[in-house]
Amino acid sequence: MNRRTLLLSAAALAMAGGMAQAQELSLNEVSAYLNQLQTAQGGFTQINGDGTLSTGQLYIKRPGRIRFEYNAPDNSLVMAGGGQVAVFDPKSNTPAERYPLNQTPLNIILERNVDLGQASMVTNRVSDGTTTTITAQDPANPQYGNIQLVFTANPVELRQWIVTDEVGDQTTVILNDLTPGAAINDAQFNIQSEMSRRGG
Repeated sequence: MNRRTLLLSAAALAMAGGMAQAQELSLNEVSAYLNQLQTAQGGFTQINGDGTLSTGQLYIKRPGRIRFEYNAPDNSLVMAGGGQVAVFDPKSNTPAERYPLNQTPLNIILERNVDLGQASMVTNRVSDGTTTTITAQDPANPQYGNIQLVFTANPVELRQWIVTDEVGDQTTVILNDLTPGAAINDAQFNIQSEMSRRGG
């Protein structure tokens, strides 16, 4: 599985039934929610483009840091820190794949100051009465793909993101019990330290 696809493709939520009707969220409300979400952790289930599933733990520490720890049998690790993304595949004999975080749509929600109201960033916003889905892209580099963010209201919560990469590939990541305010050590996002630990 291409881990770059995780950060450049899609994430979706298995929504529980019976949710109360929720109003459509404004871009200002969503931006404010993301800006106050300094740290968060929770489980995730990833639905890959070929229909296979992966599970693991997710850690977010804004700005610019995220970590995906995959459960067995995958046991891979994807982390972003210091402006870079690194993909560690225990089955590979090659060093970690690295590339700039700002070339992934996920960078949009990891920015220090999220402003979804800026020109040409949001290309679509829809509500089904339960969720609000916002499609966003880097207005300066739309060729990097886009991210669909799905939120519920009362209170505002991020329930899924759907990222489409530069060639149209998608991956789905379901967020499970994303808990804000978690105490997360900066060392969990240190790519160089992880490479040294693995002898890379």
